[in-house]
Order: sequence, then structure tokens, then C-alpha cells
Amino acid sequence: MRKRQLGQSDLFVSEIGLGCMSLGTEEKQALSLVDKAIDLGINYLDTADLYDFGLNEEFVGKAIKQRRKDIIVATKGGNRWNEGEAGWHWDPSKVYIKEAVKKSLKRLNTDYIDLYQLHGGTISDNIDETIEAFEELKKEGVIRYYGISSIRPNVIKQYLEKSSIISIMMQYSLLDRRPEEWFSLIKEHNVSIIARGPLAKGLLTEKTFVKEEGKSYLSYTASEIEAVRKEIKACAPSRSFTETAVQYCLHNDIVAAVIPGASKISQLKENCSAAGSNRLTEEIYTKLQQATKQDIYEQHR
Repeated sequence: MRKRQLGQSDLFVSEIGLGCMSLGTEEKQALSLVDKAIDLGINYLDTADLYDFGLNEEFVGKAIKQRRKDIIVATKGGNRWNEGEAGWHWDPSKVYIKEAVKKSLKRLNTDYIDLYQLHGGTISDNIDETIEAFEELKKEGVIRYYGISSIRPNVIKQYLEKSSIISIMMQYSLLDRRPEEWFSLIKEHNVSIIARGPLAKGLLTEKTFVKEEGKSYLSYTASEIEAVRKEIKACAPSRSFTETAVQYCLHNDIVAAVIPGASKISQLKENCSAAGSNRLTEEIYTKLQQATKQDIYEQHR
């Protein structure tokens, strides 16, 4: 499995990571998926305290217990569960971040987190306070590096200017090219992108696509999705949709890793095979861009 440097850190992550949110709540199945991912060369696991009330972190902790040093563990915080109620609320305060990271460490059964990410963020947050919390956790050795998970340009710009983040997790795929507007700015700060949702909820895979009345994806209508899939296949007829989708995201070296989820071993194998396939030529890459929309973020600018 090929690896890429995450920002200017000493973390080198596999080009395909495992988005652990898809592991489910059955322990045996979850552990087998993580084991297989590691066997296939994946060294980057992405979880969050929010997933299944912390159960996801517990599964990851059990799966990596005997090989912690070989794995780059990323988790997220900032969403506080409402006591005795369903749901959660946003809390990026220094006090809460420091409280949340301790709980994540316990669930992950580790004494450090490789990449701790703010799981959201708004421009009205006390961003300086949040950064201070992350920096103190770095000095304490509790986290090695930190990043943010955000698709809000005004938040991203603040962290690029004020903090030492090494990564920004963003939804990015052939059907969601909004991050591309910000590639040059992010690159100027030597920060990497971690691409979540590279397969666009399965629309960019080989599974049979059934047109459903009213089914859409971002700015694409159902009929547009059907049409653009045909154009994507025409651009790279010898490749599977998954190969094309993954290699599109990896074409620009600002993307350190793509993290599709996987709930089956077959999906893991397909994702890893896609990452190991030949790179796209510039000609095919350009054709794919011409076949898809270049939307931009219209809010939070």
C-alpha cells in the first residue's frame, strides 16, 4: 500500500484509510473488518467519539491493542452527548476538549492519539480557545498532531491562519468537487486533505444503480446522476467506477488519504485494489473534470 505524508508531520498514512463509522455495532464483525484492513496494508483508522456512543472507539482500541505502534489512529471530538437525552450539542470549549480526549484515550486503550480532529466548527466559536486546547494536548504528549473536519471555508481559513493543523477532513469526490476551490490556499499552508465520502454514498461504485424518483446528490438530480455515471465510464472504460473515483481523489498530492467506509470484506478489498491501480493520466483527469460539475460552497464563506 502506497503512503503519503500528512501535512509536514512525520505521519505517513496509507492512501486508503478505513472510515470506521461503517463498522457497525457487532464486535466480532467490526474486529474482523479492522483486522482485514490492516492485513491489506491500511495503517490509518479514522473514528470519532460520536460514533455509536463511543463503542466505535472501543472496537478500534481492541483491534489495534497488539500492534499500536504500526497504526495511525485518528479520532474526533467536540460533540457533547446530552445527558439523559437523545442527541448531542456542539461544545468546542477548552474544558470539554480536554475532558473528551481523556475519554477517547480510555476507549481506544492507548496513551496517545496520532491525529485528534475537531469534529465540526463554526465561525462563532472561540477558535483561539480551541486551538489553545489542542496545543496544550500536544505539549502534554496526549496527541501527536491535530486537524479539523470541516467543509466551512470561513472556519478552514481561520485554522489555516492561526493554528498548526496538519489536515482538513472534507467530503470530496467526483460528484462533490467543492474542495477544489480551496486546494491552492490549503497547499500554501502545507496542510493535507483527508477525503471522506470518495464514493459518493455508493454512486461511484459498481453496484447496480437504480434511478429513484426524487433521488438526488448535492446539486445533481436523479437523471443527472444517471447521465454523469455514463460519462465517467466513457472517460475511463477499462476501470471500475471505484478505481476511477479513488484515483481521481488521489490525483492531486494535496490529498493524503481517502477514507471510504466498508461494512464487508469485499468492499475493503475493492477499495484497496482501487488505491493500488494505475494513476490517472492528465488527459483522463481533465476529461473527468469536464464531465462533472465544479460546484462551490455557497454558505459559510
